[in-house]
Formats: sequence, C-alpha cells, structure tokens
Amino acid sequence: MTAIQTTPETKRITACFSRLESEGRKGLIPYVTAGDPGPEATVPLLHSMVEAGADIIELGIPFSDPVADGPVIELAHQRAVSQGVTLADVLAMVAEFRKKDNVTPIALMGYLNPIEIMGYEVFARRAAEAGVDALLAVDIPPEDAATLFEPLHKEGLETVFLISPNTVDERIRKICAVAGGYVYYVSLKGVTGAGNLDADEVQTRVEHIKSFTNLPVCVGFGIRDGASAAAISKTADAVIVGTALVKELAAHDDLAAGRVAVATRLAEMRTAMDQ
Repeated sequence: MTAIQTTPETKRITACFSRLESEGRKGLIPYVTAGDPGPEATVPLLHSMVEAGADIIELGIPFSDPVADGPVIELAHQRAVSQGVTLADVLAMVAEFRKKDNVTPIALMGYLNPIEIMGYEVFARRAAEAGVDALLAVDIPPEDAATLFEPLHKEGLETVFLISPNTVDERIRKICAVAGGYVYYVSLKGVTGAGNLDADEVQTRVEHIKSFTNLPVCVGFGIRDGASAAAISKTADAVIVGTALVKELAAHDDLAAGRVAVATRLAEMRTAMDQ
C-alpha cells in the first residue's frame, strides 16, 4: 500500500478512495468486533487484515444488546462484553494499531449507549486522539444526531450512515446531506448475516443512491466470499464483509489460526475483486 500523508483537508477515508480510484480498484472493508475472541487478539487481527488487502476497517464497539446484528455478530459482542471490553478499551486498541499503521482508515461501528455514557465531547476528543476516522452509530437517526455531530465534526471525525432497501428518497436525501466518509448501503432487509444477495437489485439501488451524493457508496450484508464480493464490487465503491469473518474467528480456538483464516478469506475476496 502506498502511504498517503493525511491532513485536515485530506482525511484518511478520502485519501483511501482517491487512491483506489486512481488504481481502478474497489475498496474492501472488513468488520470485526473489538475484543472478540479476546482483547489481545484485536490489534494483531487488524494488521493482518490490512496485509490481506483491507482498505478500511470497521471496528465494532461491544454492546450488551446489539439489536441490529444477527446471531453470529451478537455472539461476538457477548464474548467481548463478557471479558469486560469497554469503549475505552476499543479506543486504546485503535491507538495501539496507529503505532504501526497511520494510513488505514478505521470507522467505529456500534450503538449509542456506550458513547452517551462516556459523553459525546469526551468520546469525540479521545477518538480523534486515538486515530479513529469515523463513527457509524446504527441506532441514531440523522434528525436526532445534532448534539453528537457537533463534537465529532469539531474533532474531524466523519459520520457514516446506513441506507436500506426500503429507505425512501426523502430520507436518502436527508442522510446524504449529513453523511461523511462514505454511505453504507445495507443490501438486504433484516439483521447482519441474513439472506442472499441479488446483484442486479443492488446495482439498481446503488446507482439510485449515487444520484443523491458524491460520497462513495459501500455495500454490506450478504457478502461471504470472493464471488459475492466481486459481483457487488462491479457497482459499489467498496464491499463490506463482517459475518463471514466473525464466523471464521469463532470456528478456531487458537487465535493465530483464526487470524490466518480471516486473512485467507479476505485475500480471496481481494483477488476476486481485482480480477
């Protein structure tokens, strides 16, 4: 990966998509839950995912009631929470990752409760200091997020939002007006890990969303392997994969073996997408 120096005017996410566009490639964005399967596993896992071809990382904030997630990722949250992993720990993991990698963007993904407990201003400051680039809070609509936006934007953090298959145009317009970094299109109705992808339907929907925004449109839910990643990357600016990777981690008792399995799956996707 070519190192790109980032400034307030050239943020990591913007620089990443600019690089991908110049190379004629699409982004690969893996999701894992911080602290799963153990707190010591996360930072080495993040580095191995970058080595396998990840362009941006979505890092889940453990929460006791992850209602938008399917059973696989819900169990990952439970494993992390049961080991006492907190939002402060997640920020410490990002800071540790930044000691070796100051290029790869990291977006935190999670629920509002832990952030409210820490305090919006405190969270924004500490997240920026740790090297976080964006926040995707799945349970706060843009209409209610002004008090969260202000400290985040003050610290230079992007705000990523979800758009679903049944999001109406008026709401797409509102979301795109306040979104930053990229837009996350949820390709399937339901929780994470559900259903089967219809690539043609995704293409139609992504093209429609692009009529509302110049931000990259990234697609997640239902992407499991090289074939599905390649199919969706023909339309999307990036593909997002989570459940398939968390399954790999859960299937291996040995941390190193789980890390290798995740990297292998990502490398397969990266190769298929680039072809």
